Amino acid sequence: MNWWKRLKRNSLARLGALLLLVFYLVVIAAEFVAPYDPYESQPDGALLPPTQLYWQTASGQFIGPHVYPTTQGPVDLQTGDRKLIVDRSQPAPLRLFVQGPEYRLFKITLPLPTQFSLTDPKFDNVDLTPGIPARLHLFGADGAAKFNLLGTDEQARDQFSRLVYGGRISLSIGLVGIAIAFPLGMLVGGISGYLGGAIDTVLMRLVEVLMTIPSIYLLVALAAVLPPGLSSAQRFLLIILITSFIRWAGLARVIRGEVLSIKEREFVQAARAMGGRSLYIIVRHVLPQTATYVIISATLSIPDFIVAESVLSLIGLGIQQPDPSWGNMLSLATNASILVLQPWLIWPPALLIILTVLAFNLLGDGLRDALDPRSLQR
Repeated sequence: MNWWKRLKRNSLARLGALLLLVFYLVVIAAEFVAPYDPYESQPDGALLPPTQLYWQTASGQFIGPHVYPTTQGPVDLQTGDRKLIVDRSQPAPLRLFVQGPEYRLFKITLPLPTQFSLTDPKFDNVDLTPGIPARLHLFGADGAAKFNLLGTDEQARDQFSRLVYGGRISLSIGLVGIAIAFPLGMLVGGISGYLGGAIDTVLMRLVEVLMTIPSIYLLVALAAVLPPGLSSAQRFLLIILITSFIRWAGLARVIRGEVLSIKEREFVQAARAMGGRSLYIIVRHVLPQTATYVIISATLSIPDFIVAESVLSLIGLGIQQPDPSWGNMLSLATNASILVLQPWLIWPPALLIILTVLAFNLLGDGLRDALDPRSLQR
């Protein structure tokens, strides 16, 4: 457990791990944390700025933190601007653990493929867990007013709720990617390095061909040729499944190099002398010796999938409206007027993407320093 002690002494790695823990806990319990339905529009509530908090009534009476019903007023014909209409007659106090619409906590629904074909793919939404019925939300306004912590978008939907729900896609996409790419890369690299000869030559030439394919152009090409009838979640899941079979190539090449040295060690020679089959020796004795590199590489590779999702959604080829993700929420940045007039729609998803990528990199660097035997000599 010396590596764990060294990791705990790394303050930057602890910071990265803490940020990731908070982010994943929030998106797992999105129904509880988000005060509103991410698809629900508020009447006359398009492009509202973050809701202003009040502590006193108009008469000066202190009643604690509260908000008032706020809507967009008519357009001023002279200036072209809209003025907010605040109904000061209906104060709504802010509360923790307020009652709201019923939901099912921890319900997991995935679009699983029933027919895998690029020309005619079929998906069915399958509930992996039924969820726990509940009506409690972490915070909210107890009254007629809405508390939009980060304002509303052009469709009058609560921006904070969409960020929380959108994090499920943006944060899980990297886990799905490495869960597919890394086992494949480890197995191919292990077989290539252990068996050698013609098998090694063929597999490594295949790896080199795959490594020459620019991943971003491949993502754009795949997104463009997929059938239009797919939902955004199904569409992006299919992209991740395909590209994960490409991204294993770099890992396989490194694993092959490590296996070339590991297979000459005494415990591998002993397993071979006892009659162990090649595949058993590779999986049971050789590949576990590469766990240090695999853990570090996986941690540092997850940001690549997150950035890929953001880029595809930003250019309109990933998650599509009305489904939220950090990438398609950031796509509003292409509108210069949004940047100037409604900056609250841009900086939250951009900041979350930056913090998530930074947190994974900090944690990966910390794991590398803690697990690398050479770090003990520094």
